[in-house]
Amino acid sequence: MSEETQQDSARGERIAKWLARSGVASRRDVERMIEERRVSLNGQVVEHPATFVTPVDAVAVDGKLVNGPDRTRLWRYHKPDGLVTTHRDPEGRKTVFESLPEGMPRVVSVGRLDLNSEGLLLLTNDGALARRLELPSNGWLRRYRVRVFGVVDEKRLEELAKGSVFEGVKYGPIEAALDSRKGDNAWLTVSLREGKNREVRKVMMGMNLHVSRLIRTSYGPFQLGELQPGELEEVQSRVIKAQIPQGAEAGAGAKRR
Repeated sequence: MSEETQQDSARGERIAKWLARSGVASRRDVERMIEERRVSLNGQVVEHPATFVTPVDAVAVDGKLVNGPDRTRLWRYHKPDGLVTTHRDPEGRKTVFESLPEGMPRVVSVGRLDLNSEGLLLLTNDGALARRLELPSNGWLRRYRVRVFGVVDEKRLEELAKGSVFEGVKYGPIEAALDSRKGDNAWLTVSLREGKNREVRKVMMGMNLHVSRLIRTSYGPFQLGELQPGELEEVQSRVIKAQIPQGAEAGAGAKRR
């Protein structure tokens, strides 16, 4: 641990991050609240988002005390087709977060699934953990069931394991196999570790295949399983500790008492 990190630990946690983990709002929105002088620490108006909070401090927003951050939690969610993975959509489309059950804490997603994609989406109340789990250095495999329209060339599918280039963008190795075929429609199993934006759709397009359905079935050690569209299930704490790489929870929230 660096000297600077030790000093930050002794001082506590930056108030913008602390309030974001407490479920008040995103860090950016918290910073705006601070600018509007709506946040106080021990009865004094907070002037700067870099103000530090310790377990003995009292934090209030609009005059109401805020409980400390909850323990780190993680959910498996079956994202249905037709939802966007964002908290606010300028086009007014329905979002994943608007569809969650009442009583859910404020959560963020680990990565994204686009509007027309379905399947496993991990949700967590800890933004630091989400960012950590998105890192390519984890080497986590993401597996998809993909329905395509067009003529599938199995040899070209195999060659994706060497990496590919489409419209000037280089993609890493992809494992792809033909599961079934009926006329011009086929189902593939596609696995990758990189996860660039719309990677599966773009690589398939480069093979003259149109993706008509894309379902993520796993993300690292976490599986979609029997979850139905719109359902979610919390991952037990012991499973999180067993499955997440050592150090992934560095900076993750622990219940303040």
